[in-house]
Amino acid sequence: MHILIFKTNITSRRKVKEVSPRMNHHPLIADWSIDLEDIDNVLRIEAKNTLVEKEVISLIEGCGYVCEELPD
Repeated sequence: MHILIFKTNITSRRKVKEVSPRMNHHPLIADWSIDLEDIDNVLRIEAKNTLVEKEVISLIEGCGYVCEELPD
């Protein structure tokens, strides 16, 4: 397992619910959360090692939101 961290524009619980089905049913994602209190609305994902950043970005952008990898 590895951790992926992203900056998003997901700013409310309603928006989190919109992305939940895609995130919850993705076979490589073990757990995920969005910190609505953080200025960057950080998406944190625990995933199998084969999940890549581009796939997560496409997943979130497919729901109509912005997602970009946060540098270390």
